[in-house]
Amino acid sequence: MSFEYVSVDEAIARRGLRMVVVGNVPSPWGEAAKGIFHVKRLDYAAVRLVYDNEALKNWAGQLNGPVVVYDQEPPRSGWAEILMLAERLAPNPPLLPLEPNARGRAVLLAEKFCGSDGLGWNRRLQMVHAGATNTGGFAARVGGYLGNKYGYDAADAARYPRRVSELLGDFARELRAQRELGKDYYLGALSAVDIYSAAFMALFKPLPAEQCDMNAGIRAAFEWLDAGTQAALDPILLEHRDMMYARHLALPLSL
Repeated sequence: MSFEYVSVDEAIARRGLRMVVVGNVPSPWGEAAKGIFHVKRLDYAAVRLVYDNEALKNWAGQLNGPVVVYDQEPPRSGWAEILMLAERLAPNPPLLPLEPNARGRAVLLAEKFCGSDGLGWNRRLQMVHAGATNTGGFAARVGGYLGNKYGYDAADAARYPRRVSELLGDFARELRAQRELGKDYYLGALSAVDIYSAAFMALFKPLPAEQCDMNAGIRAAFEWLDAGTQAALDPILLEHRDMMYARHLALPLSL
């Protein structure tokens, strides 16, 4: 597997697999997509997001997260669309179980990480609120932009950390149940859920600088934890993250 960063014009001119990602930040949606492609040994070209580039917008569509384009097919931006494309292009190793019950479980857990009421979404809004109230999280300029884009509402501020803690607890219980069975993965064997979990831990404790050379201000925002979130961040979640990078994912991150 290999990937390289290319210009917008070069990406548009190419065929094959190309992805638009946020630069200098381990955005978990983008890092998860990179991880899926890495595990499946899919070569691709990456473009760092340039918000005011009209050619990029016309080619990739809505720039709300990672956007993947394959050949002349329509752009894909949802986590499930990107995963299913990868499953189609490289069926082995499979990252979604074929057995219906296990597959449904995998999709449910993935949605809890990636979806619009999932861990990433609520953690982002939690950091927006912390910045808006000068208690931590994102700086005002970044938080204002993200809050407007992703639906921050001060009236819902108490819900964001509550949902984050709830989901962290759910994921920790899943891993502890598997550990009691002598297994290291959410579903017993490697799946996309493990990749999502590893990537989304960046929102709580990014990898060290020598493995993740990221924007310093964003690192500080990601590392901010209120007392409830700190208590809910079970060490097993970070142990699982470290295992995934040691066994399956590429280091250092290429942001």
